[in-house]
Amino acid sequence: MAEPAPAPVAPSGNGGGGKVLAKPPVRKLAKDLGVDLTSVPATGDGGIVTRADVESYAAGAPAAAGAPAAAGGSTAAPAVGIGSATPAYGPFGSGEREVRVPIKGVRKMTAQAMVGSAFTAPHVTEWVTVDVTATMDLVAKLKKDREFKDVKVTPLLILAKAMVLAARRNPEINAAWDEQAQEIVLKSYVNLGIAAATPRGLVVPNIKDADRLDLRGLAEAIGGLTATAREGRTQPADMSGGTITITNIGVFGIDAGTPILNPGEAAILAFGTINRRPWVVTDEAGNETIAPRSVTTLALSFDHRLVDGELGSRYLADVAAILEDPSRALVWG
Repeated sequence: MAEPAPAPVAPSGNGGGGKVLAKPPVRKLAKDLGVDLTSVPATGDGGIVTRADVESYAAGAPAAAGAPAAAGGSTAAPAVGIGSATPAYGPFGSGEREVRVPIKGVRKMTAQAMVGSAFTAPHVTEWVTVDVTATMDLVAKLKKDREFKDVKVTPLLILAKAMVLAARRNPEINAAWDEQAQEIVLKSYVNLGIAAATPRGLVVPNIKDADRLDLRGLAEAIGGLTATAREGRTQPADMSGGTITITNIGVFGIDAGTPILNPGEAAILAFGTINRRPWVVTDEAGNETIAPRSVTTLALSFDHRLVDGELGSRYLADVAAILEDPSRALVWG
């Protein structure tokens, strides 16, 4: 089917004269990202606003040359998210004490979703500290395995597999609360979300049917998902329909936290940094020694309307058990 011709978009009255040309898919993208097309500098032939124009504007790219200055001479800084090379609320000009950052695009959508989640679902968070030395040994072996030579292998991969297997053992954790219908929706599939820091802000695309993937397939999916997110090419469909999520705060050197649920999901797990610590190790004879081990902390937040303390604890314990001894995945898988 031929792509629809560009359709004129009437200005909203906040600047820009005349009409804006943009194709329907570009208009939809702008709507999804909360971008006003009349404010987007057009670079397409004939003054057409392109997808790249919208994405660049949503990411907080500097305005095109000749754009009018902000009212009152104040400076509007680009909205830069976590993981970018420049400060989140800068840079400051000479003598400036404050900079105002427009709330738009991904950051606006994320803020609205998180406020809605925090004030709708009663959050409970539980922690467990785990000896993941065996997981680190497995990661080292997989990196040398020719079956995994073309994919990135990290502890996050083993955690992702553990969460999928634990969801199979505790299916009620993979559910949603339908307020309007007054029903709990149990899901036989796992769409595993992976939170990713991008220049546009935090996005949470998810791997569809992650429970159907083997370990290599899961590694490929995680690699593709995170690369797409960091390039700013994640589509709205990739961020919808998630059932449970991982937020990997360990990459920032953080031990633990209390993550907020993604709307429509019953649980989210924060993966803390892995470091070497003195640990009490018990041998088969029951003798205890102190040895350096690789240790991490897992923090699970869940919606207490449909996940009680017993279910949340069982699920978290199962995830921790696989990270402590990955061979359990062969038994439970």
